[in-house]
Amino acid sequence: MQTRKLGDWQVSPMGMGCWAIGGPFWAGDDPLGWGEVDDAVSIRAIHAGLEARINFLDTADLYGAGHSERVIGKALEGRRDQVILASKFGFTFDEESKQCTGQDASPEYIRQAVESSLKRLRTDHIDILWFHLNDYPEDQADEVAVTLEALSRAGKIRKYGWSTDFPDRATVFSKYPNCIGYQFEFNVLTPSPMLGFCEQNKMAGVVRGPLAMGLLSGKYTDANQLSPSDIRRISPDWMRYFRNGTPAPELLEKFTAIREILTSQGRSTVQGALAWLWGKSDITIPIPGFRTPEQILESAEAMSFGPLDPDQTHEVDQLMK
Repeated sequence: MQTRKLGDWQVSPMGMGCWAIGGPFWAGDDPLGWGEVDDAVSIRAIHAGLEARINFLDTADLYGAGHSERVIGKALEGRRDQVILASKFGFTFDEESKQCTGQDASPEYIRQAVESSLKRLRTDHIDILWFHLNDYPEDQADEVAVTLEALSRAGKIRKYGWSTDFPDRATVFSKYPNCIGYQFEFNVLTPSPMLGFCEQNKMAGVVRGPLAMGLLSGKYTDANQLSPSDIRRISPDWMRYFRNGTPAPELLEKFTAIREILTSQGRSTVQGALAWLWGKSDITIPIPGFRTPEQILESAEAMSFGPLDPDQTHEVDQLMK
């Protein structure tokens, strides 16, 4: 597949989503991560992705309470110029206890968070910085954008955007010159009003949750497959894809209905889910998660298949209705 446009950059059609490689972190007793990780394996996975010509990495300071950024910093030693690197801010956390402690979007905290991320990532600039607070009040968002504009002018970040599912909030950022686009949840099971917003405003659309937190891999059918430190095991109320550690039955039924189309031409279901996103719009840049080289290479191979053709994309859409 050809590259896709992310602001002034040309990037691979997919990126590497780095939530899972952060390892366990918590909100009280509730897990926020995806289970235990081996940092050496995570680094090998990142290198495998780079060798497969994926040149976009996306993380957040919160993931693993800073640990994802630290792993990426090690993995990119001597390779920083090979990637467009994105991170996020907005949640407060304690690195030692691995606890998420709250939220903060004040100018002082944003500047502090950026400096901390730069140190963990072992870099002097972040290419794209996303605002991580999805439903932050829109009437307070201008102050956040003004702070990010200043950080862009100072060279600490190059561009920025908002990880939000709400077009009304996205509108606030869109009037600022260094806002590059938006990150939003979108997959074959979950529509998003943000896709149309980004297309209309000629903004990049970075897609989180492209595999429905693993449901679209077809691999997770039993709660016992998931670690007690895996957020899918407890399935909090906001998580639509899993309940009590197993796929939500109504979504599993939809997945079964479209599985044959997704796996056309020898694709895996993972590759088919990515192909649908590419077929849906030429602005979509999915960022599937991974924990092993095998997982990132399976996703990367989707690029060799390319998007579903228009008839297949339309057929899937009709079945979803």
